[in-house]
Amino acid sequence: MKLRCRQFEFTFPRPALVMGIVNVTPDSFYDGGRFLDTRAAVAHALALVEQGAEIIDVGGESTRPGAVPVAESEELLRVLPVIEQLVGQIKAPISIDTVKPGVARAALAAGASIVNDVGAGREDDTMSRLVAEARAGYVCMHAQGTPQTMQVNPSYTDVVREVGDFFSARLRRLNDCGVSREQIILDPGFGFGKTAEHNLQLLGAARSFSRFERPLLVGVSRKSFIGSLLGAEPADRLPGALACACVAVEAGVQLVRAHDVAETVQALRMTEAILAKRST
Repeated sequence: MKLRCRQFEFTFPRPALVMGIVNVTPDSFYDGGRFLDTRAAVAHALALVEQGAEIIDVGGESTRPGAVPVAESEELLRVLPVIEQLVGQIKAPISIDTVKPGVARAALAAGASIVNDVGAGREDDTMSRLVAEARAGYVCMHAQGTPQTMQVNPSYTDVVREVGDFFSARLRRLNDCGVSREQIILDPGFGFGKTAEHNLQLLGAARSFSRFERPLLVGVSRKSFIGSLLGAEPADRLPGALACACVAVEAGVQLVRAHDVAETVQALRMTEAILAKRST
């Protein structure tokens, strides 16, 4: 299985990729405001690469529950200087975390190679056609509702089946828009319109999504469902996040999005070393 993101290519199976988070925002749930300054964001991204991040995900609009939307012009002011500086300093692909085609277009022009779209192009095909034209990688994430509404009584008859049905439909639509399967990463959208129970069911059933033969991304880093289950504040959720990441990799997940890159890389490499012995 291959993943192609413009000039970058990954072939699986291989050690799980860690996507390092760089939030250029004042209001993200864990690190909001810490990297709003361009220099701070660039320095943080460089540190994450040193720690083992193989993809850097840059975002200028928080998608935490209840987050206030940001104007496109403001989002561009936040992310473009960071991407422009990073392109000349790192060899890892840069992902732009946005739902706005205008921001994605500008970020790709600046040197980004992946679009991480929590909206999954549900409104129209603009983002999909842009990704096809740029031959960029594309993270297609499931969500129920918007950041403003997604945690207001999320409901499913069968969350695993419904997320799988969503992936099937989106893969067909992306193909219709000219996006190659080798460009696509699937993300179940942990915490995006899901209760703690829904998140646990999805994590427990992660292996079932291997039928799509596309890399699977999990983003569980310090999320609220860990806090609701364990009574932990964001600053104290790293052990829970690492447990989720290790279980995901055991289930065959190929990418893990994380704030804490060094700790995540170490936990995943240890998990993979154990699993390698199990199979011999």
